[in-house]
Amino acid sequence: MTHFFHLDDLNRERTGKNKLYLEFLRVPAMSAGVYVLPAGGIDPQKPHREDEMYYVVRGRARMQIGSENAEVRAGSVIFVEAEAEHRFYSIEEELEVLVFLAPAEQE
Repeated sequence: MTHFFHLDDLNRERTGKNKLYLEFLRVPAMSAGVYVLPAGGIDPQKPHREDEMYYVVRGRARMQIGSENAEVRAGSVIFVEAEAEHRFYSIEEELEVLVFLAPAEQE
């Protein structure tokens, strides 16, 4: 099991696989990934069965969770409860976020 990760390495792997999201950790209690959306891009995600925590590493956008929305930027921490409709939108700068799901995301 890997215990140490670096975003540069994760993003090289994610880019090499041509994906927006790369899961880099999975244990029964949680899973984690890095998610990158381009400026002007569309967030295709759907509600999850797990609770989620996002940490915005860089970029700027807005996020909607149910009827609530707010600006998010580097340093923002966002909680989304399981099954809640949510998405990033109005992505002004490429958005890079760390995503933590608990328990581990069900496939």
